[in-house]
Amino acid sequence: MTGPNQTGLGQIGSLRRRLLVGVLALIVAALVVAGLAIGLILARFVRGQIDGRLDAQIVSLVSGLESGPRLRLARDLDAPPFDRPGSGWFWQVRRGNAVLRSASLGERLLAVPALPGGDDDRPRPADGTGPRGEPLILRVLTLPDGTVVAASAPRAALNGPLREAGLALAASLVVLGLVLAGAGLVQVRLGLRPLDRLRQELEAVRAGRRERVPEPQPAEVRPLAAEINALLDQNAAQLAQARTHVANLAHGLKTPLATLSLALSEPGRDPDGRLSHLVASLDRGLRHHLRRARSAALAGATRMRTTLAGPVADLAGALERLHAEKGVRVTCAIPPGLAVACDPQDLDEMLGNLIDNACTWCTGAVRVAADAIGSDVVIAIEDDGPGLGPEALAAVAQRGRRLDETVPGHGFGLAITTELAELYGGGLELDRSEMGGLRARLRLPG
Repeated sequence: MTGPNQTGLGQIGSLRRRLLVGVLALIVAALVVAGLAIGLILARFVRGQIDGRLDAQIVSLVSGLESGPRLRLARDLDAPPFDRPGSGWFWQVRRGNAVLRSASLGERLLAVPALPGGDDDRPRPADGTGPRGEPLILRVLTLPDGTVVAASAPRAALNGPLREAGLALAASLVVLGLVLAGAGLVQVRLGLRPLDRLRQELEAVRAGRRERVPEPQPAEVRPLAAEINALLDQNAAQLAQARTHVANLAHGLKTPLATLSLALSEPGRDPDGRLSHLVASLDRGLRHHLRRARSAALAGATRMRTTLAGPVADLAGALERLHAEKGVRVTCAIPPGLAVACDPQDLDEMLGNLIDNACTWCTGAVRVAADAIGSDVVIAIEDDGPGLGPEALAAVAQRGRRLDETVPGHGFGLAITTELAELYGGGLELDRSEMGGLRARLRLPG
């Protein structure tokens, strides 16, 4: 069974990583091909230079041969480097048993393969070995009278420059590869920046800081932004429709209950109050489930941001007056500008339940504080009452359980608060307060 980030072919990786791997693979492949191509070009160039020098020596030898039966040169052609013994730069002219050779060859002979003469009177390439077995590059010309003129260069004259050029080329390609890799990284980041901006704008929409995604986007991202805005519009329309249905349902049910409650309040209609208590329970349950339906509709919609300082101060003042007989004091420590992504009515409902619970159970002091933790806001409501033990806290964690059945509606409000917080992606935690009583920590998205 695959998760949301997997397919049948395996886990979907990062788009940035895939692009970078692709760019780096192309850069490496291009540099390898370029290195091989440049190496071949350099080898042909250096070999051409050597062949040209040997061909020039052969031409000089042919032009310096004296006419006549004897094999003899009209002038000395042992110019450097053909005058250095054992240098590998040799020349040799052979006609039958007569041999002329360079000073670098000394008394030794150069093993020259027999090559037929061509029609173009140009020297032909050949590979050979020197008197000491060293590899040589040969150029051989066979004249019409059977005279074989050969000139050679040591293969080190080709391999040495190629090795030096290859090292310099490799270093240059490595530097070029690093530069191209850096440029590719920058290009990938710049190319994906519109997607990062779109993600941030979607986060702003989800947090309630923005209602729509701006549609002025790059051409490739613009259709996606338009589709997202269309989805937001559709959700808003569905939310409005759901709110209308909930309002109609509330009106349709609350009116008969109000009529029934009014009828039961007449003298003699409900002597023991059981029916009135039942109607009140039905009214509370109706309000609870209608509130859940409205909040569930809000959970899928674009959320608005609500600042905390004002609602907390208003609720604190109202509940101090409500519990004036106990002399309750509610202190608030809310940073200015701190806001949550929550509907104001739902925020009032959750905070009202928690602060009212604290005022009900406290000895005389209630403290409300809030702080931003990561992307969430945690609101702590504490009191100096008797608090709860571990078993009681575990019991309250169960949905619908009340803190004390003798105190009307106390635990029911906690159940409502927990459900509302979870609809917004938050939660409610209960533990022991440093003040001695209960601490309720309400977590909501910031």
